[in-house]
Amino acid sequence: MEPKLKTDFHSKVVPALKEQFAYTNDLQVPRLQKIVLSQGIGAAVSDKKLVDNAVEEMTIIAGQRAVPTKSKKDISNFKLRKGMPVGARVTLRGERMYDFLERLLVSALPRIRDFQGVKEGFDGRGNFTMGITEQIIFPEIEIDKVNRIAGMDITFVSSAKTDKECKALLQEFGMPFKK
Repeated sequence: MEPKLKTDFHSKVVPALKEQFAYTNDLQVPRLQKIVLSQGIGAAVSDKKLVDNAVEEMTIIAGQRAVPTKSKKDISNFKLRKGMPVGARVTLRGERMYDFLERLLVSALPRIRDFQGVKEGFDGRGNFTMGITEQIIFPEIEIDKVNRIAGMDITFVSSAKTDKECKALLQEFGMPFKK
């Protein structure tokens, strides 16, 4: 079964963006290409189990296997060696991407206490990154089993050429930006 947001993209988002930006062709409309979830764990230098826990939690949240990220260089002040695991990440594409986006918008963001909207975090090339301070906003995570509250970054990579197009695309999907 096709995710609801994927169906909405073709039936509602494409016509709305064609009208807003005066596109002449459906293929000119920006699309979401991938969503990348990443989490850096600074304390992982002293405790390797933190990375394993982060990979496990991200796998549950994303519905796809997460991979540990490794450091790229030695930093003696942080007791960090090249190749040590320091975080976790997962890249979602296709149906899993739309599935995750729907869960984020419908069930996770409304669970944030005193939620005012998402801050704008565009990179100038039509991509958007937002940070989440607690992974427990996702209903898939059982609070009793969490041993450490951690945040994560969620990056939306789109085919949009400008930040304005990307923001319009995400707003059509239902992303609640701050006023």
